Amino acid sequence: MSREKQKALKQSVAPYATSNTKVGIFQLVNTLLPFLFVWFLAYQSLSISIWLSLVFSIIAAGFVVRIFIIFHDCTHASFFKNRTWNRIVGNVCGVLTHFPFEKWKHSHAIHHATSGNLDKRGVGDIWVMTIDEYKEASKFERLKYRLYRNPLILFGLGPLYLFLVDNRINKQGAKRKEKYNTYLTNVCIVFVYGVMISLIGWQAFLLVQLPIMYLSGVAGIWLFYVQHQFEDSYYENDDEWDFVKAAVDGSSYYKLPKVIQWMTGNIGYHHVHHLSPKVPNYHLEKTHDNIPPLQTATTITLKKSLESIRFRLYDEKNQTFVTFKEMKQSHRPQVAASLKSKSKQVEQRF
Repeated sequence: MSREKQKALKQSVAPYATSNTKVGIFQLVNTLLPFLFVWFLAYQSLSISIWLSLVFSIIAAGFVVRIFIIFHDCTHASFFKNRTWNRIVGNVCGVLTHFPFEKWKHSHAIHHATSGNLDKRGVGDIWVMTIDEYKEASKFERLKYRLYRNPLILFGLGPLYLFLVDNRINKQGAKRKEKYNTYLTNVCIVFVYGVMISLIGWQAFLLVQLPIMYLSGVAGIWLFYVQHQFEDSYYENDDEWDFVKAAVDGSSYYKLPKVIQWMTGNIGYHHVHHLSPKVPNYHLEKTHDNIPPLQTATTITLKKSLESIRFRLYDEKNQTFVTFKEMKQSHRPQVAASLKSKSKQVEQRF
């Protein structure tokens, strides 16, 4: 895509990068109230069946994902026109989803500015190593990476680490505002938990709350993972990296069933979001549908997305994700060729 076409594409998205206060308020109402109601049903169902309660907890977890999307928009100051209201609502949603507003706002802004840039990875994204990096890494570093990329670790233990550790502490060098916001979020979470436990008891509270937070964490990590970890995703070194290409080619269009699309706040239109973070979630679908060039983004269905679980390393040469097995197979011819070359050198000496 030429520079002129890229500029035209960014300009065509601009009209949709506008907030609508009425739509935002309506989305808050149709998200927060059902969440509280379903949470209450999950609690009430404990007296009938713990499995019935779990069903309601699963539904509530879906609403937590939707609350997170509102939180996410607020960090981009796109949910409301007023920045103060974005900050207020964002912090409230941050307590409900257990994400500190200022910390995540900072790391996520870096993610947008560096997504797909091989030289600027490491903040706000999934850990990705290239084949060459993996080969040159120490055995301990390889082990860490293999454990990290293991689905049981990434999606099984990942939510626990995210909620209990990473979101609870500040990064080294964090500014005072960011630090205090994390502390305030932690205090508010403890306060809410304390109130709920005093009202319904710790056992009932944990039986309802833990499945909700854990399952919403699994869903959130999965969405973030699959929308950048697809076979022909875009990755380039800094001197070749391009923001528009990284947005359209490095972020997928996750085509989900309408119910799941609604519950996940249209975040499946991730290519649109990365091209213009100021487009609120309630305008993402319309933007995609009305701008033909955006429809060329890699489309991934729910079934197709499951294939991404096997991806482990990025192959810079072929610009694709590969498994550890595929990496070894692609390396064998190189090894054979190297041995053959050395053999010829030995023969020539004698």
